[in-house]
Amino acid sequence: MTLLSLSDVTVKRGGAAALSGVSLEVAGGECVGLLGPNGAGKSTLLRAALGFEGFSGRSSLAALRPAERALAAAYLPQAREIAWGLSVEALVALGRLPHSERDAEGPAAVERALTRMDLIGLRRRPATRLSGGEQARALLARALAAEAPLLLADEPAAGLDPAHQIAAMRVFAGLAAEGRGALVALHDLGLAARFCTRVVVLSAGRIAADGAPGAVLTPALLAEVFGVTAYFAETPSGPVLQPLEALR
Repeated sequence: MTLLSLSDVTVKRGGAAALSGVSLEVAGGECVGLLGPNGAGKSTLLRAALGFEGFSGRSSLAALRPAERALAAAYLPQAREIAWGLSVEALVALGRLPHSERDAEGPAAVERALTRMDLIGLRRRPATRLSGGEQARALLARALAAEAPLLLADEPAAGLDPAHQIAAMRVFAGLAAEGRGALVALHDLGLAARFCTRVVVLSAGRIAADGAPGAVLTPALLAEVFGVTAYFAETPSGPVLQPLEALR
């Protein structure tokens, strides 16, 4: 089942194109890593897909009414600031707002999100008293609590310690295994190689490559798009990709 369809999406700012003719689909069962260097258009693509940024072309999500869109897709933006001193549990429960007032599944969904992001012990703490990494996990839990068919996340691993980075990526992979979908903007090529079923590489606002991580993240592409060399290995825990040297 297709959860997101983009056709010829173009975003222009001051006469320059931040995105140029981007077309892609995300289906249930996919964990798609959205990769690219700084300024490649990753955040712009996520916002345009949701209708939060003006664009030409077509996005299946942006075409929905706001109430329908909120049920079809959850969104974790790159900004991590929490301004209100409500409890972690109350913050996560905000993810259920798109659902009806008679949301019988709400408490269980919040509990699942808290458990997935290792926040059970912090549930009653004011969210403003969390560390930066804990706040990032709480905001991701809020998005997870919506239990939407599709999750769009912008740099969800940023600010997390290594164990919680891995745990977060396992969550996205788990969503795909359940038949839902995830489109995740990442800078960590190693996490993408290990946990994503597919990667889409952006370069200067255009899709440079789209496919399975092993087929896309080649030495030639890493050199051309990211300007790095890398170490590759297959291990019992999955593929390892570690950037080594900058080429420019």
